[in-house]
Order: sequence, then C-alpha cells, then structure tokens
Amino acid sequence: MKKVRFIGLMLFIAASTPALLFAQEKFTAETLWKLGRVSDVQLSPDGGAIIYGVSKYDLATNKGNRDIYKLDRNAESPRQLTDFKGSEINAIWRPDGKKIGFLSAESGSMQMWEMGPNGENKIQVSNIEGGINGFAYSPDMQNIVYIKDVKIEEDIHDLYPDLPLADAMIYDDLMYRHWDSWHDYAYSHIFIAPYSDGKTGEGKDIMPGEAWDSPLMPWGGMEQITWAPDGKSLAYTCKKLKGKDYALSTNSDIYLYNLASGKTENLSESNLGYDQDPVFSPDGSKIVWRSMAEPGFEADKDRIMLCELNPREMDGLKKSIESSKTKSGKGLIMTSQVYTDLSEGFDQSSTNFSFSIDGKQLYFISGTQATFQVYRMDIASRKITQLTKGDHDIQAYAIDGKDLIITKMRHDLPSEVFRVKPDGTEEQLTFTNREVLKNITLAKSEKRWVTTTDGKKMLVWVILPPNFDPNKKYPALLYCQGGPQSAVSQFFSYRWNFQMMAAHDYVVVAPNRRGLPTFGQEWNNQISGDYGGQNMLDYFTAIDSISAEPWVDENRLGAVGASYGGYSVYWLAGNHNKRFKAFIAHCGIFNFESMYLETEEMFFVNKDYEGAYWKNPRPKSYDFSPHNFVKNWDTPMLVVHGGYDFRIPYTQGMQAFNANQLLGIPSRFLFFPEETHFVLKPQNAVLWQREFFRWLDTYLK
Repeated sequence: MKKVRFIGLMLFIAASTPALLFAQEKFTAETLWKLGRVSDVQLSPDGGAIIYGVSKYDLATNKGNRDIYKLDRNAESPRQLTDFKGSEINAIWRPDGKKIGFLSAESGSMQMWEMGPNGENKIQVSNIEGGINGFAYSPDMQNIVYIKDVKIEEDIHDLYPDLPLADAMIYDDLMYRHWDSWHDYAYSHIFIAPYSDGKTGEGKDIMPGEAWDSPLMPWGGMEQITWAPDGKSLAYTCKKLKGKDYALSTNSDIYLYNLASGKTENLSESNLGYDQDPVFSPDGSKIVWRSMAEPGFEADKDRIMLCELNPREMDGLKKSIESSKTKSGKGLIMTSQVYTDLSEGFDQSSTNFSFSIDGKQLYFISGTQATFQVYRMDIASRKITQLTKGDHDIQAYAIDGKDLIITKMRHDLPSEVFRVKPDGTEEQLTFTNREVLKNITLAKSEKRWVTTTDGKKMLVWVILPPNFDPNKKYPALLYCQGGPQSAVSQFFSYRWNFQMMAAHDYVVVAPNRRGLPTFGQEWNNQISGDYGGQNMLDYFTAIDSISAEPWVDENRLGAVGASYGGYSVYWLAGNHNKRFKAFIAHCGIFNFESMYLETEEMFFVNKDYEGAYWKNPRPKSYDFSPHNFVKNWDTPMLVVHGGYDFRIPYTQGMQAFNANQLLGIPSRFLFFPEETHFVLKPQNAVLWQREFFRWLDTYLK
C-alpha cells in the first residue's frame, strides 16, 4: 500500500490545514496473490457460528497455507482456530456441535484431528497408515467414513522385485493417465471405522479389491459420499468401469451400502449418464442426486433425480428405483414409481442439494443468465422459487432458519460470506480482503445484450478500466471461455482475472457465446459438433459490437483464452479477417486428429468431434480443426502450455508455436514443465501474468 502524500505547493495556497490524498493502487498479479481465498463454509448444528477456510500464499517461498476460521453470530470479527505449519482442510462440525473435526498433516501424513469449538484442545484422532483424504461423522456419532488410496494392481517393482531402481510404468488398457497424473495402480476407497470421543481406528474397506475410485477422480470430494440420517447406511458415487470402458463412458452411479449386511446396491442402474452427489431427506425416506441423461456427454443438463426408499424394506436393503420392470440381485428389488426427475420442465442445471428440516422443500443452486443463484422447490407441487437475485455467483449455501448463509463472488469481489434474509436483503459477514483492496480502484462490469447473426440475444460482459474515461480510446480484449460448456459468469478468477486485465487499461469483452450454460439447454448443446460454427460467429458479433463504441480503438484488438478458449484463439487466427493484432492461447486444441488420440477422456472427443477421424463418412467436425487454417495465420501469437496437462497435451501447443515460427510470424512459447492444465504455483502464476501483459502491451499499445 502506498503512503499518504501531501499534494505539494497547493496545500499552502488553498488552506492552512494540510490536505491528504490517499493514492489509489493498481490491481496487479502481486495483489492477486495477496488475497485470502475463502472456501468450505460450514454452519454449526445450532446455527450459532460458521467455520470456514482461508488459503493464503507467500510469493517468496512459493507456497500456500490454509487455516480454519470461526465467526460467531453477532461477532464483529472472526477468530483463527488453527495455525499448524501445514494446511488444515475438510473442517466440519461434529453432529453434536461440541467438536470440530479437520484434516492436517501436522504429524507427517494427512490425519483426522479434532478441537473444541473455539480451537482449544487440538488432538489427533486417527493414525491411518498412508493418511486419509477426507472424512465425515455418522449422524449418530458411532462411526466415521473416510477415504484413502489403496494399491490394487501390481507395478513394475511387484513384477520385478530384483530391479528396485527400475523406473517405468506398464499399461495394458486406456485411462493410464488422467488430467494431470499417471495411473499409479491405486484407487480411492471408502472405509468405515468406529468412532468414540476423540478416537477412531482402522476402518473397514467397503470396496475391497475393487479397481475403481470413490469419489470420482480427479475432482470429486466428500460431497459424493453421504450418511443416511440413522447412520445405518451410506450412499456414494462411483464409476464402476475400467480402462477403455471408463474412457468411453460417463456412466457413474449412486450406490447404497448397508452397514449391517455389508451389501451394496446400485440405485441409478437404469441411467447411463453421470449420477453424482447423493443427499438424504431428513427422515431417510428419499435420496436426491444430480443426474445427466445422455451417455458420454459431460455437459448435459444436471437434473434433480429423486429415489424414494421404502422404509419397511430398508433394513433388508430392498429399494424401488426403476420403472416398468422388476429384477433381483444382492437382495435388491426394483419396482415402479420411485425414480423421478423433479426438474422436468426446468431448463436449468441444478447442484448442491439440501432438504428443509421437514423434508418438504428442496434447496439447490442453479445458473441463470451468467449468474448462479439459490432456488427452493416445493417437492409436492414442484413449484420452484428463486431465492436470491443479483449479478453474482453463489458457490455454496447453508440454511439457517429462514435465512441463508451463502458464499458468493463477483468480478469485483473475491469469495466472501453473506447472510441473506427472506426478503432478499444481504449482510456481508466476512471481510477477508478488505485491507488488501481498500486502496485499489476496481473495474466495473457492464451487462450488454447483443443480437447474434441468427437473431438471438447474447449476454456480453464488458469490463471497463478503473477510472474509465469515455473520451479516451482503449485497446480491447475478446475473452474466449473454456469448457467448452462453462459459463462466463460473475467468477473471480485467480488467473483469467478481469480486474487485472482492466487495470492494465484494456476493455474486456466477455461474451456468453453459444455452448455456454445458464441460458437453457438448447443454447448449451448447440456447440457440440459445431466448434467452428455459430459460436465463432457469436465471438465476431461480440467484438464487432463493442469495438464500434467510440472509446474502443478498433485497430488495437486482441483475443485471449484457455482450453476451448485456446482452441478459439487458434481458429480465430485463421478466420478473423484481420480484426485482431495479437493472440494468446493457453492449453488450446490445435489439431483435432492428433488430439483425438492424445487425450484421455474419449467420451469427450466422441461427443464433441462426433467420433474418430477415420470414420466413414468423416465427421464434419474435423473441418473445424485450426490446423486446417494455418495458411491464413498472420498475427503475433503467444502460446502457453503445461507439461502435466494430459487433458490437452502440450504437443498441441508445440504444433501451434512451430507453425507460427515456420511461417515467420512473431510468436513465443511459454512452457511450464511442472504445471498442468492450470498454472497453480504462485511464482509461475505471476510469471504467467507478466508474460501475458508483456505480449499484449508489445502489440496493442
């Protein structure tokens, strides 16, 4: 923060009292990495307090640390509960509210710890060999469930014990690597262990010998595992497929495990798409989960699926889940009228389910017009009410009587916690980054609706530089979103940060082009098989519309993006008709044919490319591959890629850079050997930002 300075000679002329001016600071990459990142807010059982985590980073050491904080109702400020050397995660209230459980690696491996409600009496509860990755208390506090990695398959040292220094991996099937890691012959398994106050032992593996993961890798967490209210059964998410079958399918399911019988049953066998994140009703008679209908489509509508459990059959693990037929297996009886899509007719995806105390209402988060809001459904009537409004992204919520406790973000607000009253009024509860941001002028976002080439209305966020002067002319950046189905919402990104772009005096044009959710499923679905089609026309519509403003210099336009956004940049480079003067593509797809056989989730390319390039007839999608248009490239380009990106391997970036070099086009390759699809290490992230703006400033200013 800059010091307060005197205004100079004018203070002696204008007044005898010194005038003070608080200098405004620029939002920089260093500012971004000073911000505390709020996450995982948990309301206490009595509603009297919340706990949450704050991650902070130190650029000098290139490390981050996460601590647990508590905010009591009506308290003026939170208190820090943990200060271990490492990070504390997975903080949850014990069901009776008398203890807070959390994970820490203070003793070497990640173990379960507990402390009092005010951070007192911290003790290590578990001592599980190899550590654990998550846990949850049973509602009756008789057990805990935890997850840990279990080595199931043989590696080279099992096969050849006389070669202890050999360094290799052997695979006989697909899915030998995923997103950012090679398959290590181990799988995440679920364990149930007895619990008494402050003590737990080794648990029972409820998936013994099974070569699949729960939660789903790589992003799944404890939200995919849930206890029944009576603590006698457990529902969990699993994709019980291997190798080629796993790579070709999105078919995960919801399984119900009975502690007494030790039997496991599939509750969603009839659905061949994703089924995830089960939640029990308070009386245990129902389970809801989010479900996608179309096999192999990772961005289908997330429906609200309801399974009604017959209470008289629960002890014998007999459940009714599938219409029109009856079959038996492992004690399960499937009959009719209990498997219901509650969201039929609701043209939005739904996540983060919670029941009201009486079980008659269902709360959830859903996206609408590039924002994310909390909704409530009356289950009997199916009436849906939107409870929150405004240009923001609500990431999580808890029900506190008639109020909601929410975590939300905006383009100008890193995540913070708020209380929302029934009338919609909000009270901000946490101010984690107030001191960091208090002297920084932040950019403002404007909402524009533009008409596309096919007569549709498209929402475009326009982010204007701080202290915007409409009499100036600014360079502008077209922001190309990834996904390809991922909304350009009110997110506060720690890399593609609109505040930082605007602080460098760029107007940011961020369109919700075809293929982005929160505008209905038809708008979302249109992009599959049409990568170089209408969504690219939407990009042109957005940048042409905004560049017509008198405060945009149409001769200083750039296009930037990552993942599908990186692909978009490559495609635009060959088709932009000299609109742009600079490009930046991060982890983008350059060549569809090589991408088809280099990526790992084959269901993705089978859906979005409409199959393999050797099919006869050849899918039209391959005509949209950027490498087909390289002959038209003529604009400076920065290419960025990570060495551990297995979703879009770095060879895609190499091809694009090499093409530029061979064509004599000014170009640069920024390669991070240890980063993934995302740049996560603090100093690498700052370097990324510096190179980002060094490139843009060279060609647009």
